[in-house]
Amino acid sequence: MKNLTFLILFLSSIVGYSQGLYKATDGEIAFFSETAMENIDAVNKDVKALINSKSGEVAFIVANVGFHFEKPLMEEHFNENYMESDKYKTSVFKAKIIGDVNYGKDGKYPVKVKGTLNMHGVEQEREIDGELSIKDGKINVSSEFKVNLKDHKIKIPKLVVKNIAETVKVTVNINFELKK
Repeated sequence: MKNLTFLILFLSSIVGYSQGLYKATDGEIAFFSETAMENIDAVNKDVKALINSKSGEVAFIVANVGFHFEKPLMEEHFNENYMESDKYKTSVFKAKIIGDVNYGKDGKYPVKVKGTLNMHGVEQEREIDGELSIKDGKINVSSEFKVNLKDHKIKIPKLVVKNIAETVKVTVNINFELKK
């Protein structure tokens, strides 16, 4: 709850600079776990995110129960046993863009974002590579990075340790438009 309150205050401070504020319109955050026994894919298309082009601040928030799986039982286990979604309702990333971006010019800009990923109630400092693309005043942010489950105190029961990778690949693909 403390992190959600901080995010609301953080987003409010970004909104204070409404000029240059981009809001997510659509997109997804997905993760992939690959093991010899089984691959697990999940996608969350209900992502809330903002970019402040003046300050370089970014914030993403996803409801953990918003991740959907091919098999309903996987989704149930994810929410109940791993993410404990009743207790840890959201995952949050707040950061600052590192790299030169000309928001007034179409193009592809390789960037890094440096900030804090809060998942499963555990905050971890992260520096993540990505690409920010601008076309006709709209922004697309894409990135692919890995998350070690133990870094966020997500435990894998010994019974299914061969079914779930200790490190999952996270893919971000989000579209933004200038907030009016």
